[in-house]
Amino acid sequence: MRMEDAAQVRETPLFSGMSEQVFDALTTGAFLQTFPPHVELFREGEAADFLYVVMDGMVELYAAWNNREAAITTVRPTGTFILAAVVRDACYLMSARTLGRCRLLMLPAASVRQALTSDHAFAIAMIDELSGCYRAAVKAQKNLKLRTGVERLAAYLLQTGTRSGASGFELPCDKRTLASLLGMTAENLSRAFATLRPYGVIVSGSTITLAAPDDLARLAKPAALIDDLDPAALGDG
Repeated sequence: MRMEDAAQVRETPLFSGMSEQVFDALTTGAFLQTFPPHVELFREGEAADFLYVVMDGMVELYAAWNNREAAITTVRPTGTFILAAVVRDACYLMSARTLGRCRLLMLPAASVRQALTSDHAFAIAMIDELSGCYRAAVKAQKNLKLRTGVERLAAYLLQTGTRSGASGFELPCDKRTLASLLGMTAENLSRAFATLRPYGVIVSGSTITLAAPDDLARLAKPAALIDDLDPAALGDG
């Protein structure tokens, strides 16, 4: 990595507290690489050779089985993937691909495990990151099991609008991926958008306008035990 890139990485929460010596050892052999959209980074079942950190862009984690494929989650800056596989020296349980142009930090898995045993601050930051990933997975399961498809879409649009800070925004992924993330078919997603029209949801291609967010919130009922209500925490995966 270039010195300016290393300085940017150093400022991220995962690495900010660790010693210079361990940071230098960890980033030796690391890559900070830019990928175009729709690049497959790895496939489930492969050995976890790298820990990935999203510096810019968004990555989709997905899985396939018996001729079916499903999006599991998306990762935004400065989220990590796939941390548990790296810590346990296990295979990836999900595949990964870029949804748009992405800049990713790739840290050799062996170096990550070595840093865990030699730097207390880094170990604590890793525990915090793993805990955040676990809690996000629990919230995602609650969202899927406790809400209808229409309610899930309403909650997603509210969170995305909050993140963008505007009533109008572009969907961060295509509608096929969005449907999969929400546990819906493309047809059900289309019907759900139609159901939300009376709640002020205006759709023009990939552009969404929330004309009546209070009405939408009354339908979605955002809850801290299901949703990430803090905009800074949204999408960390």
